[in-house]
Parts: sequence; structure tokens; C-alpha cells
Amino acid sequence: MLPWVENGTVIMIGATTENPWFSVNSALLSRSRVFQLVPLTDEALRSVADRALHDAERGYGGLHVRVEPDALDHLIHVASGDARSLLNALELAVETTAPNDEGVIVVDMAVAEESIQQRAVLYDREGDYHFDTISAFIKSLRGSDPDAALYWLAKMVHAGEDPRFIFRRMLISASEDIGLADPQALVVVQAAAAAFERVGLPEGQFHLAQAALYLATTAKSNTALGYFDALEAVRTERRDEVPTHLKDASRDKEGFGHGEGYRYPHAYQDHWVAQQYLPDALRGQVFYRPSDQGYERGIRERVERRREAQLAAAIEMDGPAREVLTFSPEDRAMERWLARTVDSSARSLAEIRERVLAPLTIQRHSLVLDLNAGSGLLTWEALRRAPEGGVWALEPRPELARALQEQAAQLADLLRPVVLAGEVEALPELLAQAGYPDLRFDAIVGRNVLTRSDTWPARLAALRERLGAEGRLSLAEAVPRGGQRLYALPQAQGVAQDLRQRWAAAEEALYDNEANPMVNWEVEALEQALGAAGFAHVEVMAYTEQSELLVTSNQVRRWFAPSGEERAPYREYLQAQLTSDEIAQIEGLLGRELAGQVTPWQRTVALVLAAL
Repeated sequence: MLPWVENGTVIMIGATTENPWFSVNSALLSRSRVFQLVPLTDEALRSVADRALHDAERGYGGLHVRVEPDALDHLIHVASGDARSLLNALELAVETTAPNDEGVIVVDMAVAEESIQQRAVLYDREGDYHFDTISAFIKSLRGSDPDAALYWLAKMVHAGEDPRFIFRRMLISASEDIGLADPQALVVVQAAAAAFERVGLPEGQFHLAQAALYLATTAKSNTALGYFDALEAVRTERRDEVPTHLKDASRDKEGFGHGEGYRYPHAYQDHWVAQQYLPDALRGQVFYRPSDQGYERGIRERVERRREAQLAAAIEMDGPAREVLTFSPEDRAMERWLARTVDSSARSLAEIRERVLAPLTIQRHSLVLDLNAGSGLLTWEALRRAPEGGVWALEPRPELARALQEQAAQLADLLRPVVLAGEVEALPELLAQAGYPDLRFDAIVGRNVLTRSDTWPARLAALRERLGAEGRLSLAEAVPRGGQRLYALPQAQGVAQDLRQRWAAAEEALYDNEANPMVNWEVEALEQALGAAGFAHVEVMAYTEQSELLVTSNQVRRWFAPSGEERAPYREYLQAQLTSDEIAQIEGLLGRELAGQVTPWQRTVALVLAAL
């Protein structure tokens, strides 16, 4: 036929209820023009009915016919876009209904139901019943009641509700009420909606039912609502700049340093690395809180652990080994983050968390005390391990204690840690004020609890008093004497040999200063102090960690800051053996060679494990 169709000898006209793209020969179809006949709208059907009732020649214009509005609505809805079905029903209704005493043929709801052989359901697609029914359907899905979901779905379909509207609401529910608890929910509903488009009614009811049953029976999570918390933050927070390392480096890298310091996650282990992604004003803000349902349960711990390690790296200072050299006020948030763009602080903190907690036998009902809690790096992990016991977090810095309390407020009462603000020496009083005067702990953990105090040996005795009979103490303490020396940096090689030797002697004197117990202790002294405090079983293991640090110009300036700070700065120790000009020479060299550069950095950590 193809040549005759092409030259016009044969003009083929066809109509089919099948899909021509599947049913007609593809070669013939490619030479044809296909017109799709779609269902008529309700307005068009109403116009058809109006003409049929008023046309005297081809309709019932010569009779007195009155069709009640609700009856006409029912006929139109059930006709589902088919004018033939509507006209057949209307004809049957008029021809089988006798006139009343006034000679008027009245087609009411009862007549309409008989004429089209379908009972009218109490349902109005534009009114209260429409919204109430879809509300009941969605709430049944959310409440995991498949029976109720099928009932309300059947009622809507029977009443002539547009299936596309039902699918649209189920697509919303798949993200609003299920989300990452089952990411496949959105896929299933979308696939069912696409299948319905190809199949249509009545078989398409299977796809409606399958989608509804899937949503009703799968795990639920509404964590996607965290988006609206973020939206509220956008509306209410002041405008904040995109952090420099997240800006587009393709345009302003040379002039403004945009993109500098960005760490490409795929270049790191597990394809993740800690860095700031939120604006500075929202640093530490949490919008997404994973649930413990379905698939989301599997990602919850991973998200929380990474968030905790990242937050800990963000709010801490440069670490105890570096604090020996700098005692000026904290950097701005941006600079703290920039200083960590190459430093592996977050990963190191995560490793320390495991090293501190691994030797302990924390059971579900254990009582745990986290000292110097900071951002809660150890606190939150202790809560995971002892959900039926109790966790207390002691933080000496008021601003961090408040932050911990705000984070804890998001948890259920039974899972909420008790946050105490104060130093170790005030622990008995703080516990008494909180209602736990005689509390003894199964485990006491912490980081850099000792090196923050000039009288740290006395702290050990105080901690011993708070351990239960079978309790254990596990600490990670930075050892200042094992930290990085500035004179040993590769960039310091440019200093003259004589000056460098005196510089080294001056810096080493800092750690040999008998009047400064915060920095002059060795691992052996720590073991002796633990024994003197009454701990019978003591294990202290030290390890040295090599990392990389991106040094800023402000960091160099703080190292050589003049006197007047809370504690004697690094410069004061240098002045014992170096002149002001020589110190300025060293500072100038490090400023030129080190600022803005990545340099090796060393620190030593002592792991303490002790028991009564």
C-alpha cells in the first residue's frame, strides 16, 4: 500500500480506540497524520446537554423538561468526557419519566442514577466533600492504614475524581510523609502515574491502588520539612556572604581569591572532608534531622557523626598544642574554617572519639560523664551507646554550654543529656544543683581536660571521687611537649644558623618552664599523677600525628603578638634570648614564607585509661 498512499491513489482514513503507535504498522504510521481525540471537558458536556434539552428539531425543545442541577452534574461526572454516554443517559431519563401534574418531565437525582446505572456519591470536586475526602485519603496514607486508604481512593474514583489529581497528591505525600525513609516511594508513584497515562481507566485503577498501598505500608519520615526551617532562616536571617572557598573560582580567583581553600570531597577517603558549607552566621545550624525509620535509619548515624566531627572542628581553637603559642582572642569564623581547609582536624577528632570510647564497656544503662564537652563530639556518641542510662556533659565555656543545651532540646526528654556549665572543680556543686549530689559514673570521658588547668594533678583526684566502683576514666590529652616547633618548620631554614639555634633554645625553654605546669609535663608525669590520685590500674599510650596546616597571615601575627594577653605569649619567651630586631626578622621571614602556605604540622596525643 505504501506507494499508493504516497502518490495519493489511496486515501486512508481510520479511527481506533487502540494506541496507533503500538497498533498500526510503523511504516504506514510514518506516512499518516494522527489526530488524538481527547475527552470533552465538563463545560463542553454541559453545553451538549443544554443544546439537547432546548433544540426543538434534534432535541427535547418541544417538551417541558427540567433537569435538576445535581442530577445534571452527576450525569456529566459519570460520562467522563464522553458526549455519547451523556446523551444516551439523558435520552433514557427523559423518555422513561412521566410528566408531573404540571406537564413537566423532572429529572432528579434518582432518575439520573437509574438512567446511567451508577449511584451518585456524596462528593463535590469543588466543595467541602472534595477537600475532606482527599484529606482523609492523605491522612490514611500518612497513618499507614492501607484499608482506609483504599476506601477513600475508591470513593474518589467512583465519584469521578480526576486520577491525575490523586496521583499529584500521592507524589506530594511520597516526599512530605515518607521522604528518605523510603526513597523508592517517589519512584513507585511516578512510575504508576506514567503507567496510568498509557493505560487509562478502568485498568488504570490497578496503578492507583498499587501506589496507594505502597505509600500506606512503607516507612514514614517527614524530615523533608527541614527545608521550611531553612526557608524561614533565609527570610529572617540577615544577608550573609557565600563563604570564599565556595564561591565560583572561574571568574574572580585571581583578584579576590574566590574558591581558594575549597576541598574537593572526591579527593579524600570516603569521598568526604570537613569544611564549612553554610554562611558564617548559620555555622552549626541544623535543618535536617534524620529519622530512625527505614532507609533513613541507615544514613542517620553517618550524617550525625560527620556533622558532629565537622562542628567540633569548626568551634574549637587550633588545638592545645598550638594554643601554647597563641593566646589572643578567637579568630573570626571564616578564618577558623580557612585554617582548616587543608588541616584534617575533623577526621582526627573522629579518630580520637573512637580511641577514647573503644576501651570502655558502655552498656545501654550506663551513666557517662563527658568532660570539656565542647560541641558534644563524645556526648552524642555516648547517648547512642547508653540510651537507657544517662549522659552528663560538663562544658566550662558558657557559649558552648548554651549551644549544647540548644542541641539537646531537640531530643526527647529521656534521651536528653544533662548539660552542666563550669569547670571540673565545680562538678560536685553543679551536680548537687542539678539534683544528683551523690552520683557516681560508670565511665568518665573527655578531651584535653587536664592541659586546660594549671592544677591538673588535683583534677585527677576530683575525678576519682566521681567514678563508680567498676567505673573507668578515658581521656585524650594533647601533650604540649610533643607538639610542633616553629623553628623546626621547613620555612624556618632561611634563618641564619646562629640565630636559629638561639631561637630553638628560646622556644624549648617554653616547654621546660617549671612555673608552667600546663606545658612542662611528660607522659611519665601523667602516669605518676594518676597513681598518686588513687587509680590502681593505669594505662597511658602516646602517639604522634602528622597532618597539614594552612597558616594564615593572622596566625603568624598572633604567634608574635606583644605582651598584654591573658597568658604570656610566645614572643615573651623569645625575648629572653633574642633582641626585638631578631624577633622581627623571624616574624618577617615566616610571614613571607609561611602565610598562605600549607605546612607539615605535628602533635602528640596521650590516651589515658584508668580504673580504681
